Amino acid sequence: MRRVVITGMGAVSPLGNDLATTWDGLVAGKSGIDFIKGFDASDYPAKVGAEVKDFDPTGLASPKELRKLARYTQFSLAAAKEAVESAGLIGAYPSERIGVVLGSAVGDIGTIAQQEQILLERGPSRVAPWFIPSILTDAASGQLAIAFGFSGINFAMVAACATGSYTLGEGAEIVRRGTADAILAGGAEAALTPLILAGFSNMRGLATEQEYPPRASRPFDATRDGFVIGEGAGILVLEELEAARARGATIHAEVVSYGASNDAFHIAQPDPEASGVTRMMREAVAAGGIQPEQVGYINAHGTSTPLGDAAETKAIKAAFGDHAYKLAVSSTKSMLGHCLGAAGALEAIACVLAIEHGIIPPTINYEHPDPDCDLDYVPNVARKADLSYAISNGMGLGGHNGCVLLGRVD
Repeated sequence: MRRVVITGMGAVSPLGNDLATTWDGLVAGKSGIDFIKGFDASDYPAKVGAEVKDFDPTGLASPKELRKLARYTQFSLAAAKEAVESAGLIGAYPSERIGVVLGSAVGDIGTIAQQEQILLERGPSRVAPWFIPSILTDAASGQLAIAFGFSGINFAMVAACATGSYTLGEGAEIVRRGTADAILAGGAEAALTPLILAGFSNMRGLATEQEYPPRASRPFDATRDGFVIGEGAGILVLEELEAARARGATIHAEVVSYGASNDAFHIAQPDPEASGVTRMMREAVAAGGIQPEQVGYINAHGTSTPLGDAAETKAIKAAFGDHAYKLAVSSTKSMLGHCLGAAGALEAIACVLAIEHGIIPPTINYEHPDPDCDLDYVPNVARKADLSYAISNGMGLGGHNGCVLLGRVD
């Protein structure tokens, strides 16, 4: 069986525009959530968001081309550049043996809204000729191939907020079966727009913090009242273990296995029995050939919604039994917000770094215990830990569930 490892990572997040700044912020318990600055949100019930700040795309493409690239595509290019450079991937394999599996839950919604307004106000002749190539779901994955000259397998995935988990899991499977020597896998999102904010607000799914934005996302806390929309990108380089060793690549962790399921319950609400989430974790552990007791950390989906956090807690207890109470469980969404299609990739990166550096990022804003959420959520302060295995959970609208089991490579 071919083993798949992670040799490079890149991040653009509400905490910083590179991997190191993002990780340092997570370990420090720093919040990337603030009042929305990108547009006037004063008339919305939810006024806070986890925006990417001071992002400069200069150098990612020519000025002319940059104008045609969606914000989420620019994020993915920046994160991929960091991942590819850190892995030393250019020239490591023939270009046709390097592929891309990239996902986004929403895609280029900002350009769609903008160009429709132009259509309505100025007529069809004024719609941008680059409009269609910009908004296709696979636009970002195609742009990564163009940017780096990677001509192997290339496609986009959509599984709502579990997208990042699916891209990493399926990307690893492609390498495992030998279809590619290396895969860029991850997710990107820039959906913090007026239309999306209005839609989620009217679903009553968002936190409505009015005074202190960093407190808005408080997963597993008894006072939690909704999630915070975030944006960003996470990209990981996946390779076969022995090939990576042979070329002297830095090996950060192994993608041991992954599990996936669907609630088949409701398009927007989690199954209160959490049977699908339970099954995906059990499948990942079984496919990885390990015992449940070997998992030391779960980076929870943990969105800070009343129903979602309780259902995920129930699933962890069902999947791990008594060991659930010995596990460390934290939600980095308390600091990053919910980055939708990018969430799973950024959170998998957090798991990799937790394994590599022996430190678990906390769940900040945890102050009021909830009887339905009674696990160890690593409250407020990062914790040192010797981890062999960690799981990154993702759950999304449509009932999509995906988790990735990551392990240390000695």
